[in-house]
Amino acid sequence: MTQDFIDFDLPSVRPRDPGYTSAFVMAMCNQKGGVGKTTTAINLGAALGELGRKVLLVDLDPQGSLSVGLGVSPQDLHASVYDLLMDPHANANDIIITTKTPHLDLLPANIHLSAAEVQLVSEVAREHTLTRVLEPLKPNYDVILIDCSPSLGLLTVNALTSADGVLIPLESEFFALRGVALLTETISKVQERLNSKLELVGIVGTMYDGRTVHNREVVDRVRDAFGDLVFSTMIRRTVKFPETTVAGEPITTYAPTSSGAMQYRELAREVIDRCPAV
Repeated sequence: MTQDFIDFDLPSVRPRDPGYTSAFVMAMCNQKGGVGKTTTAINLGAALGELGRKVLLVDLDPQGSLSVGLGVSPQDLHASVYDLLMDPHANANDIIITTKTPHLDLLPANIHLSAAEVQLVSEVAREHTLTRVLEPLKPNYDVILIDCSPSLGLLTVNALTSADGVLIPLESEFFALRGVALLTETISKVQERLNSKLELVGIVGTMYDGRTVHNREVVDRVRDAFGDLVFSTMIRRTVKFPETTVAGEPITTYAPTSSGAMQYRELAREVIDRCPAV
């Protein structure tokens, strides 16, 4: 779809399976920066909220891009996810921010989080620190989405250890494709050593431009390698995504009739279809 705005009907609420009473934790992970990971976390979370899910977004990137993308100024935070990781007595309810977007809460981050990588090294069970933070929050949400930093360091390992599933946003570009093998190897190691329940929910192509041969070839190679793990929905390039960052809100509310908003709604439906617990 090439036009930027289209007519649409708001998605009908899809009830969650009543057999699941605790949040499904999903890590948004890719060690390469600039692949649309934070954009996907924000907009997938908002789209899941439209489908009736109560969503907590966890900013696990010291750059605080997820927080900025939801209109929060990281330098003005009195406390952040860093405090929860380093202080067992910190109260998450004092730090979680209720956003303007319905059904969407935020656990924010700022530059202080960069110190956690070093400080956690000497901690006992250091890979399970985030699990301790999220466990008491899980009954309050249907889905917890973790926006990981663009690295495979200790914070990302914490995210994978605490998660039920991992979603990989993949830019439709050759150099982004090269890093997927390293990422899937890390996921396999976490599965073997730290979190046997972790599953790869899928790979979503981002920044896609079907007019270019290169983008189409990259998508074909990913589909050949990963088959049905690649989502049918492709997130296409649009000028609306940078605008939403400035506005501090998801594209589903900033430009609700845009093609980008519709694509994230379709992705949310695919995630629900793949994961009964979502």
